[in-house]
Amino acid sequence: MAYVITDSCIACGACVSECPVDAIAEGAPYTIDADKCVDCGACAGACPVDAPVAG
Repeated sequence: MAYVITDSCIACGACVSECPVDAIAEGAPYTIDADKCVDCGACAGACPVDAPVAG
């Protein structure tokens, strides 16, 4: 199941450059396209506030 970004997102952009499939879109909070997400967890590892979680 794809990762999702919770409301704790501070829109810092740290996750965007880590996503190997460009599944993350800017916003408040950022969003992850479930159809593109490959469940690698790179976004979660890069996030300073643990906003991305396995959906």
